[in-house]
Amino acid sequence: MSTTDAGSAVITLTESELDPWVTHASTRHWLTGPGLPVDSGVLSFAELSREGLRTVADSTGDPDDRLPAELREQLVIGGLLGPVGLETESVLLDGVTGEISTTYVLHDRPDLMDRRPLAPSLRTLVRFAEATDELAGLRGQFASYAGRYGPKAVAQASQHLLAVFRDGADGEPAPFWKMAALIRPLSLVAGRSGASGLSLDLPHRLLDQEFGPGKVARFEDVDFPATLTHEPTRRFLREVGLPEDAHVFSLDTDVPLATLAEYYADTDTPAELPVGSHRLIRLGHLVEDNSLVVDGATGAVLNWSEPEATLSPLNTDVSTLAFTLWLLHRERAIDAESSHELTTDTYDQLAMTMLQVLSTVDPTGVTAGTTVRHYWTDAFQDEAGGVL
Repeated sequence: MSTTDAGSAVITLTESELDPWVTHASTRHWLTGPGLPVDSGVLSFAELSREGLRTVADSTGDPDDRLPAELREQLVIGGLLGPVGLETESVLLDGVTGEISTTYVLHDRPDLMDRRPLAPSLRTLVRFAEATDELAGLRGQFASYAGRYGPKAVAQASQHLLAVFRDGADGEPAPFWKMAALIRPLSLVAGRSGASGLSLDLPHRLLDQEFGPGKVARFEDVDFPATLTHEPTRRFLREVGLPEDAHVFSLDTDVPLATLAEYYADTDTPAELPVGSHRLIRLGHLVEDNSLVVDGATGAVLNWSEPEATLSPLNTDVSTLAFTLWLLHRERAIDAESSHELTTDTYDQLAMTMLQVLSTVDPTGVTAGTTVRHYWTDAFQDEAGGVL
């Protein structure tokens, strides 16, 4: 049975608990000495604390002997963490070599399971997870970034984290860590001082720089319906604006903004509208017959699904909506610059990383709960749809 030091929340194992599974000397030393953290912002080893060492074969049952041979004796020690309610990969330890990898446990189709590299050793794995946590908390080696926001802070933090990963993996970290270095620092682009009256204070002309000159639309007071009374939202749409075309979102720019009720009245399209449709201002449309609307009184951004006749939370406000659209555009540019390295073979890990970044800036998808569909959560994970 593994033991946990309650003061430091570290899991250690005894020599006898490692036998006969772990023969790699430095791995045995690490598990009996420094140990593993129960949880971090990236990994959880709680399963090891509960279950002790188990092979993948034991974990899956595999009654028909369908599990690939290379996976059978790998040890399940934990899992990658994602936003609440999202399934992630199991973390595996090779007891002979000390190498760490990941896999999705497929109880119904163990023959389809495979491994992806994560770290050359437990020591490196813990170090990488700690560095990622320090970035998220702006502490430790990333404490100097506290209060710093904007593209320059993003670029410097990204290079800093990538240097940590390259140093610990002989210059070539696993794709999971490389995308973490490229994507996770993007959360530093916007300030959170509340000067705008919204969740985020976006840098001046951030959207213009990202989407290009003339590609961001700004509105005048005459464009706003009378029910748009939320002043921070009105000011944001006047001064900052939104991109006209952001791949998954197209802004209504041909006519003054209309309420959802007015929009459907003008299109002569019969629709079962939500309660309060007169105060929901339609900003534009998302793919698959979804309208993006803002509550004129509160500034909350919502998704109206016409096929399902449902209204659901999308973003906290227009500032986090703009960040989401910027984040998607920035990720696609980064992926193109790396010859689509991020979306080749590791799309699921990229989607989880993107959702982690979004949830730190805008927790709407997490607080909506697992029973409420969240458009961005579904869209990011839809590899066939090609959002990322």
